[in-house]
Amino acid sequence: MSRRSLTLLKNLARNANGSGFQTRSVTYMPRPGDGAPRAVTLIPGDGIGPLVTNAVEQVMEAMHAPIFFEKYDVHGEMSRVPPEVMESIRKNKVCLKGGLKTPVGGGVSSLNVQLRKELDLFASLVNCFNLPGLPTRHENVDIVVIRENTEGEYAGLEHEVVPGVVESLKVITKFCSERIAKYAFEYAYLNNRKKVTAVHKANIMKLADGLFLESCREVAKKYPSITYNEIIVDNCCMQLVAKPEQFDVMVTPNLYGNLVANTAAGIAGGTGVMPGGNVGADHAVFEQGASAGNVGKDKIVLENKANPVALLLSSAMMLRHLQFPSFADRLETAVKKVIAEGKCRTKDLDEEKKMMRFVGNNVAKICRLQNRNISSATVTATIDDAPKYLCRAVVVGYQHPPQSFFRKLKRRNSESSDCWINTKPDLRHP
Repeated sequence: MSRRSLTLLKNLARNANGSGFQTRSVTYMPRPGDGAPRAVTLIPGDGIGPLVTNAVEQVMEAMHAPIFFEKYDVHGEMSRVPPEVMESIRKNKVCLKGGLKTPVGGGVSSLNVQLRKELDLFASLVNCFNLPGLPTRHENVDIVVIRENTEGEYAGLEHEVVPGVVESLKVITKFCSERIAKYAFEYAYLNNRKKVTAVHKANIMKLADGLFLESCREVAKKYPSITYNEIIVDNCCMQLVAKPEQFDVMVTPNLYGNLVANTAAGIAGGTGVMPGGNVGADHAVFEQGASAGNVGKDKIVLENKANPVALLLSSAMMLRHLQFPSFADRLETAVKKVIAEGKCRTKDLDEEKKMMRFVGNNVAKICRLQNRNISSATVTATIDDAPKYLCRAVVVGYQHPPQSFFRKLKRRNSESSDCWINTKPDLRHP
């Protein structure tokens, strides 16, 4: 290759990452019929669940996303997931759910675990990453925790041998260990990830965790382009707190994955902003990435101060799963813009208390702007009975918004004396 060609390629790469060219994703070419609305089972859940799922419904409506929800009331105190709910999930293949409260002690099993086992959702995926505008102790955190969902300590195989003696079984099988290892490496390969780390305690549980490691090593040989390493779970927790940026994709047995995912989420910004989901061969359930059984305190519910970011980002994952990538990109971009601006925070993200409806309504507003091919405007609006809030979307691609857009906004905000609209002076569209 000539020196001239190399120089040209370097300039192209520099411009693609800089301001020389406007970056644009590769066009998604759907199959005929892919735009037909898809049914999704919606379980609002307990505690803050109805609040955050309502925010998702508002945003989906604002984007005109091609999905509709079949809503069912399920609560953590139930002994079983109702049959009609399971039938709906099996029919629709996809479910979005809020948190389901898990009773502590007693004989009632977790409905979250029931869903995973009955639908064979063998892989739990939690993505923990830094969000621009959200200060954290560590930068460059982008960790994906992939956890085996159907066996191990969470199998719930417990019994009382004699009064005062309880036996709990940890079951590890070759089939399930290979299956989760294959999924982790396949995910890393398809998402251009460079390293997979297996988390274990094989130094003590030599047979059970040893079988898990053996399965991971066999699968790793089929992916020579991906670096594979292993780490003991206690050392893993220490390394996560000290140097989280060293991890990429982590594959774990059931219990370790729960602990590691929550630790990574806390490092990257909190469980309230980390998306996740559970997937099997035929079905998928999307929910808050970490602490799915945490439904919030009663005070948060009463004051309407829940944080919907985790479920909004999980909804973006769901849209990609349903082959609606442009809607997923639009939603994810809108959420990140609201957080980056820093004026709309719930208590878990900032010391100031901001209303949950600020996040939901303002994300919906930005999605409406994008849906009209307008990617920029500065608007002051009154939301419900809350104080006036400045919702600002950054200029991206539409240089000259039509005047009709601003006239509509002006009429909408005419009741407030201090509402103003900041527009560009040169409006070429009538």
